[in-house]
Amino acid sequence: MPLLLAFLVTLIPAFRLAAQPSATYYQDLKTDITLPADAGKNTLKLLQSKDQRICITSTGIFRFKSGKWSGQKQPIELTNASLDGDGNVWMTTVQGIYSEKKESQITQPPLSPTDTILTLFWETPKQLWIGTNNGLIGWNGQWTLLPQLKESRVNSIAKDAQGQLYVATNRGLWRRTNRRWFNLDESLMAVGNKEMYFSLANCNNEHDMIYSSPWSVGCIANNGNHWVLRATDGLPYGPVTVLTPSANGLWMGTQKGLIRKDSRWQYYHGKRWLPDNHVNDILVIDSLTVWIATPKGIAQIQQQAMTLEEKAKRIEQKITLRHNRRGLINHSHLKVAGDISTSYLNNEDNDGLWTACYLGAECFHFASTGDTSAKNRAIRTFEALEHLEKVSGISGYPARSYALATDPITQSRSPHPKLWHPSPDGQWQWLDDTSSDEITGHLYSLPLFYELVADEGQKERVRHLIKRIVDHIVDHNYYLIDFDGKPTRWGIWHPDSLNHSPNWMYERGLNSLQILSFLKTAYHFTNDAKYEKHYQYLLTQHGYAQNTLQAKVFGPFETSHSDDILNFFPYYGLLNYTHGDPNRELYLKSLDRSWKIVRSDHMPVWNVIASSLLRKNCDLDIALHEIQQFPLDLINWRMENSHRWDLPKDPLVSRFRRLQSTKPIPTPESGISRWNTNPKEFDSGDGGQTEDSGSYFLFAYWMGRYYGFWK
Repeated sequence: MPLLLAFLVTLIPAFRLAAQPSATYYQDLKTDITLPADAGKNTLKLLQSKDQRICITSTGIFRFKSGKWSGQKQPIELTNASLDGDGNVWMTTVQGIYSEKKESQITQPPLSPTDTILTLFWETPKQLWIGTNNGLIGWNGQWTLLPQLKESRVNSIAKDAQGQLYVATNRGLWRRTNRRWFNLDESLMAVGNKEMYFSLANCNNEHDMIYSSPWSVGCIANNGNHWVLRATDGLPYGPVTVLTPSANGLWMGTQKGLIRKDSRWQYYHGKRWLPDNHVNDILVIDSLTVWIATPKGIAQIQQQAMTLEEKAKRIEQKITLRHNRRGLINHSHLKVAGDISTSYLNNEDNDGLWTACYLGAECFHFASTGDTSAKNRAIRTFEALEHLEKVSGISGYPARSYALATDPITQSRSPHPKLWHPSPDGQWQWLDDTSSDEITGHLYSLPLFYELVADEGQKERVRHLIKRIVDHIVDHNYYLIDFDGKPTRWGIWHPDSLNHSPNWMYERGLNSLQILSFLKTAYHFTNDAKYEKHYQYLLTQHGYAQNTLQAKVFGPFETSHSDDILNFFPYYGLLNYTHGDPNRELYLKSLDRSWKIVRSDHMPVWNVIASSLLRKNCDLDIALHEIQQFPLDLINWRMENSHRWDLPKDPLVSRFRRLQSTKPIPTPESGISRWNTNPKEFDSGDGGQTEDSGSYFLFAYWMGRYYGFWK
């Protein structure tokens, strides 16, 4: 049995996650609801009447039933709407109120030229209330202005099961009990509410009243068990202007996104989830589905039961359709932001690294399931890595990327010059200045392909490819030598640079770890003693084993998340191929230190790698939660979180001088995560100009499943 597999067999039973009651979880999925052309997009209100949904836009009333829309434009510009007890729609304009049924019209309210109707509420078939920016007016055959609320802005009106009427204003929260009106800010409400209230909704079979104020959402409970939720309790943002209880919790709308509170908090914002961040209304369809009205249309968010394997299949379909460029796997570009029908592929500077990551995912996939399609994808991807070396014409030197000689290419935008060259046969072109990123990716994924997928002929090709790559490095005095005969910008593992140049302080531990792993990997697969000789030379003469204890630079220095791949991948080969090595404990100590540094990032892939090699549970529950929450919409939308209340701000900016939190942004609420991403950066994304391949999810999921960490 190969050494790696023997190691895994002994490892897997040691700390398997407890079996879950079910492999099914709920995935949030967003769908845009297409409105009739006459409806426009400015959706003001969503109502439910019997078996139909009613959408009020600024242009009219439209009904959705049995998957079809009906309705028509109105001759007036609408601003709000409500249902009476019989399910009839009542509409408002800035200063008027109208029934959809022409025979049910009432006289217009006595408004001054500066009055604006903000809300309306049918208490009984004969009692209507309208709130304006100047007070509360009631109609029961004639209009009456409530004197207590004169010159108050009335934002919301609601009634509880006890018959108490609540009115939210900018001059207090008012309640009518036994025909008497009370300002609760004079007896019950917190001073911090500033007598300002925005929305009301009843819950608990209408016995309790939920309200929103500038900094909180609270509940006046009939049994006295009142509660309040603030930023310190997890409220992401406010003020909340729409409150909609559901069977499982509470939905909240703000001017910057949608909030769900059940057993945990969820914040939906950006075009991944909403056509517009300003939430006008929320309609709960069922326990798993809501519609959200915004000025730019309606979004449906639905929790759909699925398994992680089903999710992986969906991501594989995206890769097949939009992310395979001549065997290389990377993100795709969108000519029209957010429109996947305009997807196209282009060369990228690190095609080699990201393709190697995808190869690792497919190796674990095949080893976990025996799926022949995963095996075929792994073989195809291995051949792409193999081709990266072949097209350069330089033994052991894999290109960053390649393209057919006739393919259009994009010049690199990196500050470090990168040039394209023709392949020796003239059929291809390839990108130079190969980085340590590519070498690390190759020498991590090639052993996986050898151990988990390859047949005998492919194994021989892997051995020779590993040998050529490592030979190139050691034969050139621990440098990766480019087309021009000079070292590449990042392909440097020489002791003079790592141990003595201040310019390489950040890479000292990292690159020491890499070259030791490369040498041990080459020795394992070739049994050539020269690699062990180089390994011992770097240990005894230059202290490379001790260097690995500082493989991840952090603390008072800037933190480079792009180095995390280069940090964690080498541990795999180094620890698998150094059994009996006296320095093995140092490497384990180095990995434990690296893991503790990234632990707060909640990046599933590092949790899984650390757990597999340290043989202990390194927050696998967090890893499972994160891959479950990983969005299926892989478009890199602009996601902004710097305005949030619940995320503590780090006084130190990121390495790119951007604001960041002291804790990671939840996966569905941040930019699409890749291995080199700062998960604590508040604002990220490119505005929907690219779609990620999802390899990050596939790798974390299939590796964790391979080790038996989850079903």
